[in-house]
Amino acid sequence: MKRAERGARAESEAAAWLKKKGLKLLERNVRSRFGEIDLVMEDGSTLVFVEVRYRARNDFGGAAASVTPAKRARLQRAIGVYIASHPRAGARNLRADVVAMSGQGDIEWIPNAFEGAL
Repeated sequence: MKRAERGARAESEAAAWLKKKGLKLLERNVRSRFGEIDLVMEDGSTLVFVEVRYRARNDFGGAAASVTPAKRARLQRAIGVYIASHPRAGARNLRADVVAMSGQGDIEWIPNAFEGAL
């Protein structure tokens, strides 16, 4: 399976898993010049930006460890663009989560992964 296909599949699995946890999917693959927001969801009154990371193996720290400071900065800039283009979004509670998935089927949900960054 190609990398893009694996990524799309992981995003679909993460969205379905988060829906079971009570979140509502609003948008997928929101692109800006700074990067892409994988999932935009609602958790009650909170607007949630979700970064989905998949790693087939846990070498080098696994999927969660793949959210580097550079990736985090790009995601924060992409979220800023989203908020600027959706005026009502800025008035809501905001959160950035990470869903880390492994080839063994493990899912790690890290709510508010970038605490204080939004």
